[in-house]
Amino acid sequence: MTKKTRKKAASAASKTLRSKTASKKAKSAAGSALTQREKGKAKEKTSKKAASAASKTLKSKTANKKAKSAAGSALVQREKKKLRKRK
Repeated sequence: MTKKTRKKAASAASKTLRSKTASKKAKSAAGSALTQREKGKAKEKTSKKAASAASKTLKSKTANKKAKSAAGSALVQREKKKLRKRK
């Protein structure tokens, strides 16, 4: 199942990208989330680098609520690793 960024998270991502105080990591995560907002079609997946930035943004004590919302949206859209079964 492919997930896409909802309107509220896309709005938060947009505000994060326009913010003068947001960190590079927060903006990277916001950009990833916004990329996946394309008219109801979720073609893109969050890259490993953007997922790492999103994770750091969520853990940050200084990131604001909008940045964390965008980061969470980007992280949810990261393709999950398939675990191999042990023999």
